Amino acid sequence: QVQLVESGGGLVQAGGSLRLSCAASGRTFSSYDIGWFRQAPGKEREFVARIRWSGGSTLYADSMKGRFTISRDNAKNTVYLQMNSLKPEDTAVYYCAATLRVVAGIPPTNTNAYEHWGQGTQVTVSS
Repeated sequence: QVQLVESGGGLVQAGGSLRLSCAASGRTFSSYDIGWFRQAPGKEREFVARIRWSGGSTLYADSMKGRFTISRDNAKNTVYLQMNSLKPEDTAVYYCAATLRVVAGIPPTNTNAYEHWGQGTQVTVSS
């Protein structure tokens, strides 16, 4: 089992930056693939980025490429999401999620690919 706690959200002006953290408990954290998702009011939860357990492979949603960077420090049991050039449409609750397995037919961009979720952290970008 792994428990996830997000932090680092807040209020920022358009064009600004934030770094979110996803801290995990559990000795097997380094075995988990970690994803970031976000959910704006009235909208479905959407994929942001994912990093494989080894940190050697990352995946981004098209709208985040070049602005967001996902990274991990397994020694600290933490995954980071560096967000630059923030826009008002990035306003959402951001969640990190973890999975030990890759299931055929369920892409890592799908919420069903993850078994464990944090409580989320609010990011608000003002115009």
